Amino acid sequence: MLNHVKIEALDDFFKGLADRKTKGVYFYRINGYNENIDKFIRDYYEAARKAGVIIEGRIPNPNDQNLAYYNEIMGMNFQMSLGFISSSLKKWLPRMNDYQLNTVATSIYDCLDGLRKAGKNDNMLKNAYIKFMCWLYYKFERIVSQLGNNDVPKILYEADISNYELMLISILSNAGCDVVLLQYNGDQNYLKLDPQSQTSDVLQIQGMGVFPNGYCLKTVQKDIQEAFNNQRLYGVLPNFTNCTNAWIKGKNVLDDVRTPIAVRGNDPNLYYNCFCRINGVEDKLTYLNDLYKLNTEIKNSNRKLVIVDGEIPAPSMDEINSIQRRNTYQKQDQMLLDLSNNIRSSAGNDLQALMRKAFLDMMLQEAKVPGMNLNKLTNKAVYLVCWMKRYSSLLFANWKKTDVGCFIHMGICRNENEAIFLRALARLPVDVLIFAPNLNEKCVLADSLLFEQNYVTSMNVVRFPKEASDLQVGTSAYHAERELDTLMYQDTGIYRNQQYAKANAVTLKTMYEEIKILWKEEAKYRPNFGTTDGIVSIPVIFSKVSGVKDGDVNAYWNSIRELMQEEVFLVTNIPYIEQNAPNPMKAFATDFYKNGKLQRKKIKEHKNYPYGILREEVQEHILDKMQLLIEQKLIKGTFENGTEYTIVATLLNLNKDLLRILQKFDFTKKNPKMIFVIPGEKILSLEDTIIVTFLNMVGFDIVFFVPTGYQSIEKFFNKKPFEEHQIGEYVYDLQIPDLKAPPTRSGVSWFNNIFKKG
Repeated sequence: MLNHVKIEALDDFFKGLADRKTKGVYFYRINGYNENIDKFIRDYYEAARKAGVIIEGRIPNPNDQNLAYYNEIMGMNFQMSLGFISSSLKKWLPRMNDYQLNTVATSIYDCLDGLRKAGKNDNMLKNAYIKFMCWLYYKFERIVSQLGNNDVPKILYEADISNYELMLISILSNAGCDVVLLQYNGDQNYLKLDPQSQTSDVLQIQGMGVFPNGYCLKTVQKDIQEAFNNQRLYGVLPNFTNCTNAWIKGKNVLDDVRTPIAVRGNDPNLYYNCFCRINGVEDKLTYLNDLYKLNTEIKNSNRKLVIVDGEIPAPSMDEINSIQRRNTYQKQDQMLLDLSNNIRSSAGNDLQALMRKAFLDMMLQEAKVPGMNLNKLTNKAVYLVCWMKRYSSLLFANWKKTDVGCFIHMGICRNENEAIFLRALARLPVDVLIFAPNLNEKCVLADSLLFEQNYVTSMNVVRFPKEASDLQVGTSAYHAERELDTLMYQDTGIYRNQQYAKANAVTLKTMYEEIKILWKEEAKYRPNFGTTDGIVSIPVIFSKVSGVKDGDVNAYWNSIRELMQEEVFLVTNIPYIEQNAPNPMKAFATDFYKNGKLQRKKIKEHKNYPYGILREEVQEHILDKMQLLIEQKLIKGTFENGTEYTIVATLLNLNKDLLRILQKFDFTKKNPKMIFVIPGEKILSLEDTIIVTFLNMVGFDIVFFVPTGYQSIEKFFNKKPFEEHQIGEYVYDLQIPDLKAPPTRSGVSWFNNIFKKG
């Protein structure tokens, strides 16, 4: 038998018996976790899988069939003698040689003898012996025939061990097995069985913490299998790798980026790059000039330089169509293998291997994000490949191993695809710099490699100064005024004119009587108004008023006249837009919407684009809501019979009056109003339905007055997005009076009646 000895390092477990400093076996229990322990468990798992036994959960007790077979072969006799145990083992486990028989028999005998000395009777000893024999046959037969070899067999046990299990594993350990017990719940249970730790040693190394939630051998096995599968994906790995940020001083990132490549480091197996985000600005007066100088110096050093302002342009349809792939995928590995094969480099195999590895590293990480599915992952992978192909030609033309290019992203990353691309790029021979001078904006990029430099001063910069003409330097007084501006309009409830460029409408559920009260209020005074991350939530009214209250027609018209005291876009003739009315944008709608996305660049560059005179943020607001209206499929026929193209054509052909209203719309003040009065039997056209739903999303208050109660507006909705108020009896054949005239006294509202003076 072999003695238990202590390890000096975890790697001792993997040494052969002859190579161990002291000849013996190791029996350790692990109660804590760190990265080194995680690696050891994975390596030990593989060793036990190849030459040992892995126990996940407790060892099942012998069942009736096990005991019946044992009785058939061995009988139920028992003698407390070494000779009996040895001869029984030879018959029961015939593959063992004499050395193995002797060591296992001696170890069993010593264990049973300890039980006898502890007061166990012969029947108890017999039961323990038969349990040990069954366990040896059904669970450990593969390793007892390896005992005594230089490669020590391994046992890996995951559970709170029981008394008899500990006895058997101790028997095998004494006979020549290494043992590791994984105890996720700590040592308390074990110490009840072995208070003095005589049977095993507890592992104690620096930096141990608790095991992560859900950690178990099943996850280890899954990760090992994934790593094995990934080896096939990666193929030939690059023979050098990145040293990112380890070499920088970090006091001033701009100075670090200027550091010549040749003096950053001299290890031929590494390339030295930086991956940094600079939040805020150090000095508003010099910021733009500092950036311009950086641009000039990088160009003068003959380094490749790419600058992107605001957001990386999405891949074009030509770029996406150039990616070779299958129409559908059933397996992640096949998809990643196919798409990675699109990444090629004329600069040689080293760079190509680096690019493919960066791509696969990012995608395999994304695959583990909660909620990720194969379709989403494929879309992200296509974007990443497109961008890598687009920018590799700019960053790596005539590339040599000593070259490190520079990619500058002016402004925060606003979406995950951009963040993934920049993270992949930072693992290539490229300095990746993100300038986020506006502290009111939040960047979605996070990465363990990223170094951040933070300043407390905020500044709004749209473009990176590439040319001298881009330098518009503010005076001290100008910046002081902007800071005062920020203090006044930041989280104070006071808003600067046109302070926000983005907004989302929130339709209010109201009583009919509340419409008049809310109608006159600015958006900021309404319930559920708010501003978050630069986006305004605009509470809006979207209601159908059916019937006439108390049948009083005069009061009914006066209630509408009261609403008309505000600036209102009034529609009394429907359909407002006749079906098949001339529309110059219809011919181009199919080009403007492809693969589920508005082709914004193509729309804006088209010669017939009618909205180019509007403020840029208004144009974006219109296109945002157009995309949203299509995605939400509120209009019947969307993605069924081409209605999405009708939506695009209709909303790119709004009349001049509506456009002027949108141009002056300030999201924090009074929102635009629209009233439909429909006293007859006509109904909204498809185009009318598209326009009113769009205007609701844009931020209009919209009320339909339908005294007949007819289904005048519902026909083309998939679901009803407005609220309907039934206020009284239905009245027919009404003639619409002059609604722009002041309301008459007889039409005084219930609200005024309640609060009028006596």
